[in-house]
Amino acid sequence: MITVRTFLQWFGAQRRGLWIVDSIRTALAEASLRTAPDFESAWIDGEISFLLDDSAKDRSVTHVETTVEFEEEVTDTHHLKVTFVSPSFADPTQRISKLAAANRAPVTVGPDATLSEAITSMLANDFSQLPVMPNERDVKGVVSWQSVGSRLALGQKPATAKDAMDSHAEISAAASFFAAIPLIVEHGYVLIRGPDQRIVGIVTTSDLSLQFQQLAEPFLLLGEIENHIRRIIASHFDAADLTAAVDPDDESREVQSAADLNFGEYQRLLEEPNRWNRLNLQVDRTVFIVLLNKVREIRNDVMHFDPDGIPAQDLEILRDFARFLRALQTLGAT
Repeated sequence: MITVRTFLQWFGAQRRGLWIVDSIRTALAEASLRTAPDFESAWIDGEISFLLDDSAKDRSVTHVETTVEFEEEVTDTHHLKVTFVSPSFADPTQRISKLAAANRAPVTVGPDATLSEAITSMLANDFSQLPVMPNERDVKGVVSWQSVGSRLALGQKPATAKDAMDSHAEISAAASFFAAIPLIVEHGYVLIRGPDQRIVGIVTTSDLSLQFQQLAEPFLLLGEIENHIRRIIASHFDAADLTAAVDPDDESREVQSAADLNFGEYQRLLEEPNRWNRLNLQVDRTVFIVLLNKVREIRNDVMHFDPDGIPAQDLEILRDFARFLRALQTLGAT
């Protein structure tokens, strides 16, 4: 068994973008192999194994009509159970199983453990809740600060974890990431049940916030960078200059302002020495254009939406370039 991350490295990739996934699926089909679990829906640091799949060569890897079946049962207002039946080929749904927190077995406490033990564990780990479980598959409930506080407020004196627990919220590891969000918002967490019925993780509102930050920050940085570039261009170039920078394959497109150009056209406009000199910046043109080109490449990657997020070094490039442009603005570059 190997991790998904290692498997991607075999193909010279770090993340599961559209083209790399298609390339991997083609290679697997040619070798009559599939992975279990599917490499696209598994956590990037989770382990996968290879299985023979004699039907793989008979399928179209890039053009497949997939029927995904869900059976959903609501047993009470706190407990949502979702079962997923998946084929071995591409699945476009973003699964909760891709989150790291959904793949870390939670700290638990037994039903007969003292309440003091449960509280100590929550304090020591900075937890807001603790699953009450006699084994890794059976969930009796969840002890939380709210469940403890509400009982004390009513004059009760719970002695054990089972005396202070409430019903729990759980969802299948194969469930949609977006199906889990309402449960997490409502309860502050959701337990993740794996295909073998073990509780394999717990996703909290903090984990949700980190995931959205990972996905949103590159978009926000790119928006800021593009706005800075547009301001610089708009204050130094007229419509004729902008039109001259338009992609030669799209010369019929009408350009009225910097907002009508794309990143490649910003680069084409500014890499010309005479135009660059109009900016009157004491900044090296070649270095600036190299950085701008790197940002353009990262932008193209980000806009294809990769749920694994962008590499840390690419995120740092965006942060640094945005910071650099802010400094230029402070010095009067726009």
